[in-house]
Amino acid sequence: MKQFSLFAWTHVALLIVVTQSYLIIKNIFEGMIWFIVPVSMIICNDIMAYVFGFFFGKTPLIKLSPKKTWEGFIGGGVSTVIFGFIMSTIMCRYPYFVCPISYNETEGMTIDCEPGALFTLEEYTLPLFIADPLSMVGISPTVMLYPFALHSLSLSIFSSVIGPFGGFFASGFKRAFKIKDFGDIIPGHGGIMDRFDCQFLMATFVNVYISSFIRKDDPHKLLSQILYLKQDQQVELYQLLKDSLDHRNLLNIE
Repeated sequence: MKQFSLFAWTHVALLIVVTQSYLIIKNIFEGMIWFIVPVSMIICNDIMAYVFGFFFGKTPLIKLSPKKTWEGFIGGGVSTVIFGFIMSTIMCRYPYFVCPISYNETEGMTIDCEPGALFTLEEYTLPLFIADPLSMVGISPTVMLYPFALHSLSLSIFSSVIGPFGGFFASGFKRAFKIKDFGDIIPGHGGIMDRFDCQFLMATFVNVYISSFIRKDDPHKLLSQILYLKQDQQVELYQLLKDSLDHRNLLNIE
């Protein structure tokens, strides 16, 4: 029992600390907005779920966490969607938050770029059931939005519906080992781990979301990664690429 307890603690520590730290760093390199917005969504959901549960909570949500209620779960979810949309819209206006971290030989690490299409205002037509009544009263049925703000809806829904299960997992883990809290660094709050138990699911989802729906092949990004190589490795890569292009007769195309 003791050996398997240590085995479980080790793997949970690796899952929460090492794996999530790696994914969070990868998300930051895509742009600070991919770190700040998801983390803020989890914080907002945690706070608003507590507020709604405290004032309106009557229906228990899950036995693992007796104090969590359906009212808090739903109220926190709606608040997180609204908060995420507003925060994303504001942050998209600042290149510092949306530009990925890049490297060049003259300036080193930089966060400066021309914001891409994801962070540029676009015109969207509202659904017909909304657009038709607006058109009848002379209001334009179109709105200007940042595409990232629409993507933030997916992030906020995940953080509201699936994110809390990180907390349920932590609660079940504590009860399985018959401990009340993970520590006493923050008295009355279940320890420092209870402040981050919902974050580890969010970091994974954001990384998968970027890989599946956002990231595209980009020569400039690839070049910034190549510049991290040693000089002899860069020359070797150049020769290999040149030989491959010559072999496929691509350099002779006019």
